[in-house]
Amino acid sequence: MPRLADLLPFDLLTGIEQAVLLLQDAINRDAHIVVVGDYDCDGATACAVGVRGLRMLGAKRVSHAVPNRIVHGYGMTPGLVEELVGLEPDLLVTVDHGIACHAGIAAAKAHGWQVLVTDHHLPGATLPTADAIVDPNQPGDAFPSKALAGVGVMFYVLLALRAKRGVQADLASLLDLVAVGTVADMVALDANNRALVGAGLRRLRAGQGCAGLRALIEVAGRHAASLTTTDIGFAIGPRINAAGRLEDMSIGIECLITDDPAQALVLAQILQSINQERRGVQAEMQDMAEAQMPGLDDAATSCAVCLYDADWHPGVVGLVASKTKERLHRPAIAFAPSEPGNSMLRGSARSIPGFHIRDALALVDARHPGLVPRFGGHAMAAGLSLEFDDLPAFRDAFQQVASEWLTPDLLTDTLHSDGELAADEFAIESALALRDGGHWGQGYPEPMFDGEFDVLGWRIVGERHLKLELMHDGRRLNAIHFGGWNGTPPPARVHLAYRLTPDDYRGKDAIQLIVVHAQAVAPGSEG
Repeated sequence: MPRLADLLPFDLLTGIEQAVLLLQDAINRDAHIVVVGDYDCDGATACAVGVRGLRMLGAKRVSHAVPNRIVHGYGMTPGLVEELVGLEPDLLVTVDHGIACHAGIAAAKAHGWQVLVTDHHLPGATLPTADAIVDPNQPGDAFPSKALAGVGVMFYVLLALRAKRGVQADLASLLDLVAVGTVADMVALDANNRALVGAGLRRLRAGQGCAGLRALIEVAGRHAASLTTTDIGFAIGPRINAAGRLEDMSIGIECLITDDPAQALVLAQILQSINQERRGVQAEMQDMAEAQMPGLDDAATSCAVCLYDADWHPGVVGLVASKTKERLHRPAIAFAPSEPGNSMLRGSARSIPGFHIRDALALVDARHPGLVPRFGGHAMAAGLSLEFDDLPAFRDAFQQVASEWLTPDLLTDTLHSDGELAADEFAIESALALRDGGHWGQGYPEPMFDGEFDVLGWRIVGERHLKLELMHDGRRLNAIHFGGWNGTPPPARVHLAYRLTPDDYRGKDAIQLIVVHAQAVAPGSEG
């Protein structure tokens, strides 16, 4: 398993020396540094890492700011810059954005402020006029891992700054935040990222996480000692993300910055409430998205899907796009009005393996100049702005690119199984070994198995999920299929693709199967 000792060296990052000199000078002259975050979990954790780390390295005046999704849109826009005037910053440090924020950075420079961009997104044809840029995906960068999340880039900048200043600072204490942001942003867990995530998970499991993450683990009903990347991806990350989707991400950032456990718990409970509201909004929007699809067969005849509704919330369209992508195995973009009464739409795109969504948007832009005023992202996810009247033209242009790039093989959703488990492998020892055997995630999937089971009983939980009681080789097993209720009772015998996990709710030696896919076994065809 990769270790921190194996981390790639920071001096391979283009622009890291200029970034360090900029920060060193700012600290030495007691300049006011403002870390400008983003409104997702990666951006929030990166902002918290930036603020905490700079203070640890001697910065006396460090503030933070974050755009509001509805008011400002994505990144450091000119509108956000104008709101920062009252803070009288000397140096702005962007985290998880900035590589595409040309206008906002130009506006900041016009005020006489210095700007350091730390980002991980793909750049456009030109780079912004920042004083320094650290982004492993900028042209000519020699850093071998292009999968660093925004929080990882900021952590690397701090490592370089610590070396320059020659001070003793326990930057490893920030790895809990690095782990959460990295997993939540679904970047590929290559060896470098697994080393970062593994170290962060160890801190969280030892109860050494920051007050905010400990509080979020508590309100999410998880156990710190057995926390997994799945818990981060499906419980911790969404609660932080919810603030940026429906409210103001400053709530999430404050939760991650405070060292007061009582305040952290209050903020975590607010995030919990916002996340519950987000779930309701998302469920309603997903139902509306389903209504736009006459059926799976009809919707699947197109290589890509573009959805829009005037009543949708722009902070939740990414989740609708993701669910649609998963259901149809097609690239999907969901649009909503940027704000009530505004003709500008905000879209969020999600893709499938083999279809680089940001490059697809770039080709649409090249073929139809001016059609897409703004876009950015990476291979699997992107965001864009669009005039309402241009939606039909964009849909045609985007689907044309998809039809050119996507082959039948890419449009076929394939599950890769690690085979069947033997009867004696349905045991807590196996489940624990799988849980602790690797820090699973994007590009490094958790092992999945398949086999046939008899269905002894079932019930619906949480409206959309199926709780199953199964029989396999004379042994009773519990399983849950999230989102598995389709209105039809399960058949008597099923072929399942599943993951084996400890059942933390039942405790002791209990295990359960997490069903990924289920299909009926025809009578007489049992294996």
